[in-house]
Amino acid sequence: MKMVQAIIRPEKMDVVMKNLEERGFIAMTIIEVKGRGEQKGITLEYRGKKMEVDLLPKVKLELVVRDEEVETVTGIIRAAAKTGKVGDGKVFIMPIEKMMRVRTDEVWT
Repeated sequence: MKMVQAIIRPEKMDVVMKNLEERGFIAMTIIEVKGRGEQKGITLEYRGKKMEVDLLPKVKLELVVRDEEVETVTGIIRAAAKTGKVGDGKVFIMPIEKMMRVRTDEVWT
């Protein structure tokens, strides 16, 4: 099993979720985060003054999937989240040693 973590633009979350759900990937965790990458923040103008915004709002999406589903899930996320501009996000894949369901005590390894 693998954990797929994706950090994407907040405005793309609904499209990503819809596309994942349509393909049967329903279980996920969504966390609102702030961060910066290559874009190093942005400059906004507010009431005639320029403001530097260093940390931008992002959404972190986490899914645990079978090894053979990783390419499908990452493909869906990348296609749905892509705008072609700096700041589209990143996808990380990590191994999961064991997963347990609290309600039923089921264990997957």
